[in-house]
Amino acid sequence: MSFEAEWSSARAGAGANVSMRLNQVAPEPGGGGGAGKADLKIEDDHIGAIGSAAFTLHNRLQKDGDHARVATFDASLALTNHNFTSGSALLQVHDRWNSQLHVLVAACANISNHCDYTVTHHDHEERKLVTDINASKINEYLK
Repeated sequence: MSFEAEWSSARAGAGANVSMRLNQVAPEPGGGGGAGKADLKIEDDHIGAIGSAAFTLHNRLQKDGDHARVATFDASLALTNHNFTSGSALLQVHDRWNSQLHVLVAACANISNHCDYTVTHHDHEERKLVTDINASKINEYLK
């Protein structure tokens, strides 16, 4: 059998063995938003709890994450001054710890601030929508 004949036979057989084809996502449960259904719903108290936890972690990291910095730096200098090679390694640990601590503290602050902003912004938008809807109802009666 030639290659062309074998290839034609394989293509014909492959098309015949297809049992199901999907051209859309199933509506339940993994599909996108249905008509009138909200995809995302978060209560303000959930956002507030996350923001509060991030703020608490931020404060604790600033205080507790820095308590060994001075002792570690002093130890690395003492080891280096006495010609121990572990002094420079300890200094690298010290520097890496400080940089990672600052990144983590900043991330916690960012999460806390973003949660506060989200709650405040949502409340502002909700009040604006209610005012706009009420104003449009008044305009209907004035016409």
